Amino acid sequence: MAIRSVLLHVCCGPCALMPVRMLRAEGFEVTGVFYNPNIHPLKEYLLRRAALLEAADRLDLPLLRPDPEQAAWNLPQWLHVVPASMDTNVRCRACYALRFGHTARWAKQEGFDVFTASLLFSRHQAHAAIAEEGEKAARRSGTAFLYRDFRPAWREGVRLSREWGLYRQQYCGCIYSEAERHAADLEKACAETPAHNLRIRRVACPPVDSDAAKG
Repeated sequence: MAIRSVLLHVCCGPCALMPVRMLRAEGFEVTGVFYNPNIHPLKEYLLRRAALLEAADRLDLPLLRPDPEQAAWNLPQWLHVVPASMDTNVRCRACYALRFGHTARWAKQEGFDVFTASLLFSRHQAHAAIAEEGEKAARRSGTAFLYRDFRPAWREGVRLSREWGLYRQQYCGCIYSEAERHAADLEKACAETPAHNLRIRRVACPPVDSDAAKG
């Protein structure tokens, strides 16, 4: 029997546009789900959520809504699962695994033939790791992961998202990538602090695992 229904994990509105169109062109019935506890701060999450809802309206895209939705954005859970590692392969894989684990279970529970992810559209994500974690989540949940390389449609997706006026983010969403994005700004600001300014007195910064930090 031909595969007909696919649950699309949507990371944001702009990245969903071309995957939805491309999957429909193959004959799939597409439903989206927005489960991204990685997006910080909460204000940023709400901006991306609003952009997805706008895109879904324009695309006439059905959506699954995690219930209760407030619990789906779980900062303590995300921080517990995703390590504060400088190795993005370790950090990003843990994040993909968390999001795909839920998506795969929903795909199984709601009777979808397969699931896939709009993350496969982005040129800035770890494409191979996304595919591998998708397959792992599918095996654990007893469902199937649909691999597609949506990146050839990147330019068209960017053009369309700008034409529609959708909010376009400047970082993947997590606090680690946001900090890395602005690390140079912090370094510059520190370097510009006048060393001869008598109102500013430098003190040694203790390591975070000091006795004082442990309480």
